[in-house]
Amino acid sequence: MEKKQTNQKGKQLFILLISVLVLVVLDQWTKYLAVMYLKDKEPFVLWQGVFELRYLENRGAAFGMLKDQRIVFLIMTVIIMAGTLWVYLKMPQTKRFLPLRLIATGILAGAVGNMIDRLLNGFVVDFFYFSLIDFPIFNVADIYVTVSSFMLLLLYFFFYKEEELDFLFGKKEKEASEQVDGKGMEDTDEAVAEAENQEEKLKDEE
Repeated sequence: MEKKQTNQKGKQLFILLISVLVLVVLDQWTKYLAVMYLKDKEPFVLWQGVFELRYLENRGAAFGMLKDQRIVFLIMTVIIMAGTLWVYLKMPQTKRFLPLRLIATGILAGAVGNMIDRLLNGFVVDFFYFSLIDFPIFNVADIYVTVSSFMLLLLYFFFYKEEELDFLFGKKEKEASEQVDGKGMEDTDEAVAEAENQEEKLKDEE
């Protein structure tokens, strides 16, 4: 049984790595196109007054927050990636948790995509701009993280029951351990009671 679960987790981890790789390649490809066709050029307007492609070198976090804090962002990214991977490996490998696995994939891909930019360039390439509402310029990796985070909130409040997320806190393992300990104590009590009964029988016979 344990071997089967290990093989299943290994398969899911392989799927995760391939999925993240594909999403990161897509993110990096769009950034490459942005550098090639948008850098040092006028914005490419797709919908006048609403949406355009505009090159920006973002030295902050998502949407330009906390500018010039490269080391802090790298540390935060590693922590987020490690936490997401830990949750991914802890969650039950059933269809019920497929949406949660997809969310983890999106968060990891977005974190890796922007981390690559920071490591190689010291900044993140952004190029999507909603001029209608003057929304901060963003990129594909930002979309991965934002959509995944939004879906996570929806699933948490409207899809999963509280007890279904007990695996995050090790409650199931703790309950199983307590059940085993309780059963062991019951067996011990039964053995003691049986021994006392035997002693009483011997005294009666004497």
